[in-house]
Parts: sequence; structure tokens; C-alpha cells
Amino acid sequence: MALYSDKVMDHFTNPRNVGKIEDADGVGEVGNAVCGDIMKIYLKIENDIIVDVKFNTFGCGSAIASSSMATELIKGKPLSQALELTNKAVAEALDGLPAHKMHCSVLAEEAIRAAIKDYYDRHGIEYDKSKFPDPAEEEHKADED
Repeated sequence: MALYSDKVMDHFTNPRNVGKIEDADGVGEVGNAVCGDIMKIYLKIENDIIVDVKFNTFGCGSAIASSSMATELIKGKPLSQALELTNKAVAEALDGLPAHKMHCSVLAEEAIRAAIKDYYDRHGIEYDKSKFPDPAEEEHKADED
């Protein structure tokens, strides 16, 4: 069996939504000190819908593929739905990631949450703080899975 699925390879070699949105409504940047991956997500939001999303990722193929897939999964969706996206859903959409690369899908989930939180903070929008857990706590949770 190959280490990476065809979908991972496709999203790594042909990533979708790469780039920067200059006038982004929300920006989220997260990183993993252990592996060195850094992920930045840019959101353009209209009427609570993500009308555009771009990313810049410095990292391995799994990190780039996770970023690409995550942006595809939230584009055109309401913020409430984007907040429900889990790292497991990203990994499943990629037809799986090796266990030692699951942290890449966690980064994608955290970057999206950080960008949405940034949007809420910039626009003074009230939000449920429980939907934005501390990434350090989430990292420990991912290690336990």
C-alpha cells in the first residue's frame, strides 16, 4: 500500500486555493513547532458565507494537501458549517493520512478556526468561546487519539 493516497498526492501536486486575499475579512495563522509546518488561511466573507478562501502553507506534502482540501471543504459554506469541520473530516476527504501526519489535518482545522475568530474579533461579532479551544489543548487531545 502506498504511504499517501491519490487524493493526497493530487492536492499536494495541484493544490487548490493557494495564495493570499489582500483584503481578507479574517486571517488565521497556526504552526506546529515539532514539525515546523506553518499554515495561514485567508477568508472573504459575505452575509456569513465564505465566498473565497486562500492559503499559504510552509510544510510537508501532507500539510499542503490538508490545507488545500480544507479550503475546498469550506468554500461557499456558512461560517457555522466551517466551524464544524474537523481534522478527521479533512483526513477522510483525503482518503486518509499516515498516523504520523494527522497533525497536518489538525493544523488545517485550527487555521480555519483562527481565521473565523479573527473575523469575529475584527467585526465585533459575539461568538461562543467554547467553539475556539486553545490550540495547545487541542494538540494534546490529538496526541491522545
